[in-house]
Amino acid sequence: MTGDISFWLDKNADFTPNKIAIRFEGAEITYQDFAKKVHSHSRALKHAYGIGRGDRVAFLGLNHPDLLYLFFACARLGAIFLPLNWRLAGPEHLFILKDATAKILICDTEFEEHGNGLRAELPDCDFIASDFEANNWRSLQQDIERAKGDDSNPHVTMETPFLLVYTSGTTGRPKGAVLTQNAIQTNAFNSIHFSDMTAADRILTALPMFHVGGLNIQTTPAFYVGATVTIHRRFDPAELLRCIEAEKSTLVVLVPATVQAVLAQPSWLETDISSLRLVNSGSSIVPLPQIMAFHDRGVPVGQVYGSTETAPVAIYQKIENAWAKPGAAGKVGLHCELRIVDNDDKDVEPGQSGEILIKGGNVLYEYWGNEEATKEALRDGWFYTGDIGYQDEDGDVWINDRKKDMINSGSENIYPAEIEAFIHEMADIEDGVVVGKPDEKWGEVPVAVVMLKENATLTESDFLGRFQDQLARFKHPKAVYFVGELPRNAMGKVLKYEVREMVAK
Repeated sequence: MTGDISFWLDKNADFTPNKIAIRFEGAEITYQDFAKKVHSHSRALKHAYGIGRGDRVAFLGLNHPDLLYLFFACARLGAIFLPLNWRLAGPEHLFILKDATAKILICDTEFEEHGNGLRAELPDCDFIASDFEANNWRSLQQDIERAKGDDSNPHVTMETPFLLVYTSGTTGRPKGAVLTQNAIQTNAFNSIHFSDMTAADRILTALPMFHVGGLNIQTTPAFYVGATVTIHRRFDPAELLRCIEAEKSTLVVLVPATVQAVLAQPSWLETDISSLRLVNSGSSIVPLPQIMAFHDRGVPVGQVYGSTETAPVAIYQKIENAWAKPGAAGKVGLHCELRIVDNDDKDVEPGQSGEILIKGGNVLYEYWGNEEATKEALRDGWFYTGDIGYQDEDGDVWINDRKKDMINSGSENIYPAEIEAFIHEMADIEDGVVVGKPDEKWGEVPVAVVMLKENATLTESDFLGRFQDQLARFKHPKAVYFVGELPRNAMGKVLKYEVREMVAK
């Protein structure tokens, strides 16, 4: 297939030019306006900033239509869109931008100061202001007004690498998963299938769109079918409930931490949510009481299983399945294949647990600049998820474990190796590991278990204070336990399952 996914907007602008595509803070953007915005952003990227095929365009900002304009503009040009997790600290952003060799960084007004802090270390990256004016920033809006010329590039196809999303790495550094335009389109087909999405749907997006979940579970597929999407700059549980009632939203994505926040609202039981056809949830195993709180009010909660590397929709529950099997991950997607294998890569029997493997057009193309990680994760077209699950007699998948050692805190995936790498740089610490500890609010939180060097002294507050401005706040250990020895196997490797047992006690 040739072309690029921006044709979604052009076609819908032809069929329904006055249909509302995006609602944002009182503004209504039609499909005709949406398509025009994408063309003007493409023109500016190409002629003002010299963006060509394969160039990385980074965006650091909260949920905003600009993010979507840039997303589809990069598709037109064959450029690679790099949405940055705004929760990360400066050193983390710096690593990603250097690793990706971003050509431009576009920031919104909330990140002007943060962007200025990165500038000195990125001399080859242009800094662009999306919605503010500053003397040392170029203005995206002004460059859009001035840009002349064509707004596309030749030789852009659906197999062109397009979306670069960094996911925390098990080796202590984040890895950049590269998704092609075909991956985004295949993901949209899966999404439309699981929710029976149509142009009549009113979709509410409150999760951050720097995640593939907030971006691709419902938001971008909506623009394929010509639906209407309301975008919230940030997640606010009270505002989310108000919007569902006022706008009669039909589809929304929530993760366990946000579900819990919604259920805790005083207005939860009084708010009319009857317009919702389906709530999608995932990111981690969803507690059954959260599911039943919606089911008791006549709204099905369907789980979606996947990862950054699968765009993310790979396994899901359709509405009827959500009612029948609350807690299951669902069936493998319409445009995916599934295997569950043992340690010898042999398929296991139904009911037996093994590693989940996914194949399909939605699977990542590669890890950016990381051939070793790519070969490890992609074998004969199969993506090795590292997650453990099984299929029941009906073919439904159940997840019974997550990636080794991974901590999921409020929908954020945290890999201990990244935190441990920072701990190991501390001069007064002999060794240390990080494990997850159950937490009522966040599901689990990271905690550190460390051995001090001989004669060293360190307080908990001093240790925890060292993480300030070095790692994203959600990665900061919430407690530290000082021990004389760490449990190890015969090879000297720390036995983390024993550490978790220690922490639990």
